[in-house]
Formats: sequence, structure tokens, C-alpha cells
Amino acid sequence: MIQLLVDRINSALGTVILVSDGSHLCALDFADCKTRMMKLLQKRYGQFDLIEDTVLPGFSQPIQDYFAGDYYSLDAIPVRTGGTPFQQQVWSTLRTIPARTVISYRELAAKIGRPTAYRAVGMASSQNPVAIVLPCHRVIGVKARLTGYAGGIERKRWLLQHEGVDCSRF
Repeated sequence: MIQLLVDRINSALGTVILVSDGSHLCALDFADCKTRMMKLLQKRYGQFDLIEDTVLPGFSQPIQDYFAGDYYSLDAIPVRTGGTPFQQQVWSTLRTIPARTVISYRELAAKIGRPTAYRAVGMASSQNPVAIVLPCHRVIGVKARLTGYAGGIERKRWLLQHEGVDCSRF
């Protein structure tokens, strides 16, 4: 049975749960979304044990730094997402969206060379196992609407405002 390391960080948005396989971050979600996170981990790993670790080296501090205002502290965190090739393509492209900017699901679909697949891109984004680090919160609806964030729209709004995005237009 695989063993995964888990840490919890208090943030302005509530408790954040981090899960690592020892060398890569493989899940990040909010404590009130733990059921969703556990289902994604079970789908990916089958049976696994979560081993408590008070500080995941290379993962916990950059997340804390992000919440303290260092929006680029997440860029070097290695992730291992699993997922289908299409999901992996969407998730890796999320990382190319700079902090303090937003793009639409349609624009994200165009970036991966699938301009008509914006609904599939939205679905892949909703299955993102490493929230915040793979910044799906930076993707908005085509009509500049805040839509589709598994952690909740208010968290999405907070994350964008935290990064300096003017959300008054959404």
C-alpha cells in the first residue's frame, strides 16, 4: 500500500491540506473539500495511507509564503497530478497563467490547441488535484464571470483579489 504524507496549513481561507508522495505535491485542497480530495486520491492510487507530517519539505513553506503575498513562491513546487493526457495538458497549461491575470476557459482551450473544447477544459479544471499551485482560480467564464471553482466562488474571488486582480468587473 502506498504511503502519502499529509500536512495542514491554516490560511485566511481555512485549513489547507497538502498531500505529497515524498518528492512531489500530489494534492492540495481545503479541509471542507476533503471528501472530494480523498475520492480523487483513491481513484488515482487505489488504497493508500496518509501519514501525518508537520512540515512537508519544499511544499508547506511556499504555500505559506503565497498566502503571505509571495505569488511566485508556488512556481518551483514539483507536482504529480495523475489524470488523463488531456487533463495533464490542461493542468500544466494552468501553470503558465501569470499571477495577477485571468483568462477565460475559451482562451485556455485555445492555448492547448483545442479552441472548441472549452467545456472539456472547464471539466478538467474542476478535477484539478493541486488547487492554487495549478491556478485554476485564474480562469473565468467567457463573459467575465467567476464560475467553476471546486473550492467555492468566494474563495476564487479571494484568491484573485489576494493576487491583485480587480474583481469589481466580475
